[in-house]
Amino acid sequence: MSQSSAIVQRLWNYCTVLRDDGLSYGDYVEQLTYLLFLKMDSERRKIGDPSTIPDEYSWASLVNLDGGDLESHYRKILQELGQGRGLIPTIFRKAQNRVQDPAKLRRLVTLIDGENWHRLNVDVKADIYEGLLEKNAQDVKSGAGQYFTPRPLIQAMVDVMVPQPGDTICDPACGTGGFLLAAYEHVGQNNQLDRDQWLHLRKEALHGWEIVDNTARLCVMNLYLHGIGHENGHSPIHVDDALANKPSTTYDMVLTNPPFGKKSSVTYITEEGEVKREAQTVVRDDFWTSTSNKQLNFVQHVHKLLKQHGKAAVVVPDNVLFEGGAGETVRRKLLQESDLHTILRLPTGIFYAQGVKANVLFFDRKPGRERPWTEKIWFYDYRTNIHHTLKQNPLARADLDEFVACFNPANRHERAATWSEETPEGRWRAYTLDDILARDKVNLDIFWLRDESLEDTENLPDPDIIAVEIVEELEAALE
Repeated sequence: MSQSSAIVQRLWNYCTVLRDDGLSYGDYVEQLTYLLFLKMDSERRKIGDPSTIPDEYSWASLVNLDGGDLESHYRKILQELGQGRGLIPTIFRKAQNRVQDPAKLRRLVTLIDGENWHRLNVDVKADIYEGLLEKNAQDVKSGAGQYFTPRPLIQAMVDVMVPQPGDTICDPACGTGGFLLAAYEHVGQNNQLDRDQWLHLRKEALHGWEIVDNTARLCVMNLYLHGIGHENGHSPIHVDDALANKPSTTYDMVLTNPPFGKKSSVTYITEEGEVKREAQTVVRDDFWTSTSNKQLNFVQHVHKLLKQHGKAAVVVPDNVLFEGGAGETVRRKLLQESDLHTILRLPTGIFYAQGVKANVLFFDRKPGRERPWTEKIWFYDYRTNIHHTLKQNPLARADLDEFVACFNPANRHERAATWSEETPEGRWRAYTLDDILARDKVNLDIFWLRDESLEDTENLPDPDIIAVEIVEELEAALE
């Protein structure tokens, strides 16, 4: 077992003790985040690094306390460090102590104090935290899966997008930071960076928005453990609704998987005391159309976030490809004002949120002109006859090797189809703009492969996989 795996296991084993007190996985990772940050700040102080955390709220002020004194002082620290702006207040914003038993809080402090986190290299610390986040996402009850895009999918998307030194990269729905981290690692590992380029990558290149406080703090901590952001500086993550306002800054690249909920909505209580939800149409004068469909709004928002010739890769559910009304308007405008060059059809069974049928849209923003910028769209169908489950057959990065090769990131203008009349099983083919415009409502929900399970019972997947798919379909329907 690796060093990081051993520490994850040790920390995670203690979580089962705290669950008896009603502490969820998410609450546990949150408390670890606060304590881990304070402990790492203490270790940096010892080697002479400056800190903006006042002495009275430091790890040293906490580590020797016990009982009620420990609990009350911990609560005070969380309250005080959440004030103001910057990286530290983003981590501690609206923080609360969820460990009600002082003896168990004492044991958790001892657990964190027993490890020299500064001595661990960045990769180990990052692996430990990512391991905890993934375990949290796997807990169905926590609901954290909606913030966790499968890492092999993120890796493949970043591999074909090829972020470069000096690029500014944005994720307007960043969750726990998977896309930003993958982009950071891609740039760092594939280029010889000078000092200024490293500084830009760590402190200026990455920008994210996250509307949920708890998720934002996990993201900031995740980035921080990878060496991104500065303890005494501004936060790379904005805690805000990305759709609320038109962007004040544009970026070279956007990588994102917006939340799956279909409608933007507000919740209110009637005079009779009933809780009601009302679809909320997002109205922005920079949008092509007004709609309450969250995904269509995110597609429009991503387009506005890009610089001219900037590149985007966006995970969207199937309804974005075929829905009429606002959906058709958005698709027509996207074809016109960007080069929508690639669509990757994803299989079910790869997301922690069940029953999701999703795709990745790849497009480049272009300046205005009369003729549409999109001339042809290349489709890679990694859905038909593909069966993944989260446990028995999870998605691996190698499963997307053919897609990455077909995409040809070195020169995407030189591509070769794998589908033809002679090779009808090929998953990669192009449709011209005229083909697309001739389809009803500019429908991009395109299939051409024969679904073997519909025609030949011998080709049916394993019964366990069928059972999982049935459950996913039912859960998606109930949702």
